[in-house]
Amino acid sequence: MILFLALLCVAMAIAGACAFVIFWPLALVHLRDRHPAVRARLGPGAFLHPAALWWLLSGRYRQTPDPQFTGLATPAMLSLSTIVLGLIGAGLLWLWSLAA
Repeated sequence: MILFLALLCVAMAIAGACAFVIFWPLALVHLRDRHPAVRARLGPGAFLHPAALWWLLSGRYRQTPDPQFTGLATPAMLSLSTIVLGLIGAGLLWLWSLAA
């Protein structure tokens, strides 16, 4: 049963990855077109760059005063946190299954 719950956490992480692949590139294109200074601060290859992902996950994207951008970045942040929480949950449940 524990491993089944771990598998459900992996499925949750996969669902988050699907949403992330949709919203994060849209947010980056919006930054490229309308906020080049913010895009330059994130650097090239910001899609999987750890500093850019932490910028998104920590909510610092809200400092950009553009409701259209935050409308794209908020679902990307939620999906990234879903990925992280799903993988952490799966890992903890897997470790629990080893101990049990």
